[in-house]
Amino acid sequence: MSMVSHFWGLAGMVACIVGGNAVGAPQDDGVQLREQISKAEEGSTISLSKRVYHLFPDTSPKMNFYVSNHDQQRDIPVGLPIVKKKNVTLDGKGCTLMFHGKMQPVLVQDSSGVTLRNFIIRYAAPFFVEGKICEIADGKTTLEISPTMFRWKVENGKFRILREDGEEGVGMALPFEADGPMVPMSGDGDLGWTDQAEQLSHDRVRFAKDAGQMGLKVGQILVLRNGFRPHPAMMLYRATDTVLNKVVFSDSQGMGLLAQRSTNITINGGGCIRAKGRIYTVSADATHFSNCRGKIHVEKALYEGMMDDAINVHSTCLGIVKVESPTSIVAQYMHGQSIGFEVFLDGERVQFIRGKTLENVPELGRVKKAEMLDERHVRLTFEAPMPEGIGESDAVENADWYPSVEFVNNTVRHNRARGALFTTPKPVLVKGNKFVRSHGSAILLAGDAQGWYESGACSDVKIIDNLFDHNLTASYQFTDAVIAICPEVRDIGKQKQRYHRNILIKGNTFRTHHVPLLSTRSAENVTFDKNKVQWDDLFQPRGNGRIFIINEPAPQKIILQNIHP
Repeated sequence: MSMVSHFWGLAGMVACIVGGNAVGAPQDDGVQLREQISKAEEGSTISLSKRVYHLFPDTSPKMNFYVSNHDQQRDIPVGLPIVKKKNVTLDGKGCTLMFHGKMQPVLVQDSSGVTLRNFIIRYAAPFFVEGKICEIADGKTTLEISPTMFRWKVENGKFRILREDGEEGVGMALPFEADGPMVPMSGDGDLGWTDQAEQLSHDRVRFAKDAGQMGLKVGQILVLRNGFRPHPAMMLYRATDTVLNKVVFSDSQGMGLLAQRSTNITINGGGCIRAKGRIYTVSADATHFSNCRGKIHVEKALYEGMMDDAINVHSTCLGIVKVESPTSIVAQYMHGQSIGFEVFLDGERVQFIRGKTLENVPELGRVKKAEMLDERHVRLTFEAPMPEGIGESDAVENADWYPSVEFVNNTVRHNRARGALFTTPKPVLVKGNKFVRSHGSAILLAGDAQGWYESGACSDVKIIDNLFDHNLTASYQFTDAVIAICPEVRDIGKQKQRYHRNILIKGNTFRTHHVPLLSTRSAENVTFDKNKVQWDDLFQPRGNGRIFIINEPAPQKIILQNIHP
């Protein structure tokens, strides 16, 4: 027995399957919208109507580009390509852009002064399935799954998530309370799940998995998913002066917004907001900025139900895999999800990083020639010899592409991972935000030359007047305090220069169970001053009663004072 529920979204159009063909499917609006964008002249505004627009991959143009921090795809269908435009506004007037199948919904590339406002990005068939636990018995778990919200089937004893272009399996489950927050779990919160199942009715499926042994209860919600992330909901690539006003990312199999090699990005309102009746929004970060510059300003947005961070700002550094001469190296994009896009161009400056100690070399280099050898390797020829001691296993990042960040008056809640990550030497201001029930730390200052190779040592961070409301409900990756300063240093014992510096944490309110408020590793000149703390026992304590975890040898300057109960 199998059942397939097809949901076309807010328009209320439900397609029935007759002989394998959809009857009553919505009309394709993509051709008309793309024509309007193509004809838009400098200074013009494209105004839509407050309705649902449907876009399909089969009629969308295919493009090839690399997307940082995603599984790389070729011949990518792009629903709304905004390419080589100047001072153009797309005003959705409150509409919903409904995308069908695997595709890149919105791309802004090689454009300047583009404003996007007042619309919601959704997928007609979600990339996940949510079910309420209605019974745990005999080593099995029964979920109640809406037959109109999600598309799925049970066939030959296997549960499958159905897409309009195929089907996918289930590898993990993420637990949430019915009112929104994640259920506190160990590790990253992803529970290994099974696809072995039997269908009991049109909306009930019994899985061969005992949720009770995982500490779960009847009434909680499980998000069934897998780890594949092909496309963000919106991508900015080589874009300048882009503005998003009240743009909402309702769901995505990848990130919400991914920006790479772009300058000056402003976000006002909108965010990642749950669709009615759903828990889950995007499958990774809400907003992610890789190798950007200028100013990133994010204000009055709501980010909820994401599988990762509300904002992540960093450089992508490359590992040195071969030294050909004192002025020439071969560098490699080290993580398979962050390859291909241009990290260096001719004439740009280079920051050299000692791989084992994560120390920045004071002397910068300059690229004379950058030559892509393949999607993973680039030959860099420098104008002058490299600093002494730099060689294989060290790393290089672009010293001309760092952004400043203003993250102010936003709400981040009920997400897996952390609230915010910052790894940039330009000024960072985090002010007036509410961080509510993030599974890991509310704020992480990271950095590494291993793993993801996300770098950019912080040198000016101000965390002021924020509310931290019961963060760190689990010991998520790299997070052992509400505010964690935790770059990954392979040989910290040999480090002579700390990675992060000049960090002010002042005037914040911590409403928290008993967990550390601040941890530092490879940091100097950190001030924790005039912060108010309200302790309770709402969740399991962590950190063995410590308020601070300071992993710094003297004489690094760490000031901890004026903690008000």
